[in-house]
Amino acid sequence: MGMAATDSQFHVLAVDDSVIDRKLIERLLKTSSYQVTTVDSGSKALEFLGLYEDAQSSSYSPSVSPNNQQEVGVNLVITDYCMPGMTGYDLLRKIKESSSLRNIPVVIMSSENVPSRINRCLEEGAEEFFLKPVRLSDLSRLRPHLMKTKSNNQNQEKQEDESESSETRSQEQEREHHELEQQQQPQPQPQPIPPNSNKRKPVEEGFSPERTRPRYSGIATLV
Repeated sequence: MGMAATDSQFHVLAVDDSVIDRKLIERLLKTSSYQVTTVDSGSKALEFLGLYEDAQSSSYSPSVSPNNQQEVGVNLVITDYCMPGMTGYDLLRKIKESSSLRNIPVVIMSSENVPSRINRCLEEGAEEFFLKPVRLSDLSRLRPHLMKTKSNNQNQEKQEDESESSETRSQEQEREHHELEQQQQPQPQPQPIPPNSNKRKPVEEGFSPERTRPRYSGIATLV
């Protein structure tokens, strides 16, 4: 039960142009307790992954089963090798060239046992190469790749969190250092108060002529 509960958290995108093979791989994946989305071409797989940028992308409507779960992250892609238009090898290269999706494990399926084809896919980054018909025992080999990817994602998220925390601490330290520098700067000295410009003028300048004129009270001057 514990393993099934853990596996049910993984979302597998299955790509095959054959209806029979697509239904078979879907049933096997669900038996292994994986969430499954199926599409019938490499172009629809890229559209589902958000990588299809062709001008005609609006004409493609992925036949997703059971529902469109694009909001759920894809944890593994398993694709047929021989498909019209875009082969499984082409799809593999597109995924591995994407900076955001290159860490998603990709498994190739083929009904033809061609060593050069197998080696080319493995060299390009495929995790496994299954010969059709795919069996339930083959799918048991998917779990280690899924767990490895999950661990890598967790470590990446942890590193991102630590990086954000370190950046926050650095900003706080820089702000504290700036405040400390401001506190240590010499305070401006108070400016001396200039002499009072309203100081009383000399007494002699303050007297009016009328006040300096001698007054004669009650004295008549005869000529």
